[in-house]
Amino acid sequence: MERYDDVSYAVTDGIATITIERPDVYNAFTRNTILELNDAARTAEADDGVYAVVLTGDGKGFCSGADTTEMPDWDEQSPEEYGAFLWLIQQFVYNLRTMATPSVAAVNGPAIGAGCDFALACDLRVVGEEGVMREGFVNVGLVPGDGGAWLLPRLVGESKAREYLLTGRDITPADAVDIGLAVERADDALEAAGALAAEIRDKPATAVQHTNRLVDPQRSFEEYCRKAAEYQWDCVVDAEHQEAVAAFNEGRAPAFDRSYDD
Repeated sequence: MERYDDVSYAVTDGIATITIERPDVYNAFTRNTILELNDAARTAEADDGVYAVVLTGDGKGFCSGADTTEMPDWDEQSPEEYGAFLWLIQQFVYNLRTMATPSVAAVNGPAIGAGCDFALACDLRVVGEEGVMREGFVNVGLVPGDGGAWLLPRLVGESKAREYLLTGRDITPADAVDIGLAVERADDALEAAGALAAEIRDKPATAVQHTNRLVDPQRSFEEYCRKAAEYQWDCVVDAEHQEAVAAFNEGRAPAFDRSYDD
């Protein structure tokens, strides 16, 4: 396990778990937390031995947004200084959103504001019984500056997204499953997210990462077809594809040539 001040990063059997560890404030983040989260995300993406990433929070919260008690007095900051801080948060959302390695948010508790955006930026979400998500920016006179107004419409549709964005209402665990925002609702979100990550890990890695890259609402169908042909060839010549086909034909589970260095 690699330990930062506010975050822990651990790799077990090819799955990297990034945990925000500020439980006394429901994992509200400071500038330092965001710097550490960005570093952890980049570390996971660069590690060829990581096949899936789980993001979660310690204790009873996933992430309750920014820790306002440790933020600067923005009235004394310039627009450039404010923008530079916001970009750090946006960068973490961007890192999650663009990773080829699949990511699963284990929403064990409240995910509020930017914390909600962190969950939305992951590829998949599992919610616990207390895993309420809220794009609550409008409630405090702000806009979703971290990606929520871009991500949520693409996940649940424009009308439903506007409902949550413009009212600041809670997305309850039941609602999250009903509208397709979460894969499942579980008593133990981290355990369920880990099981989902393990299921993904056990598929041919090149196919998983290229499939993840192909899911892009901004890409035209023509561009999709070009990329799919390129990625398909990468898979055709990949040893794990060949082993998966052989295993299928022989009626056995595939045995990929991997070693998980934890």
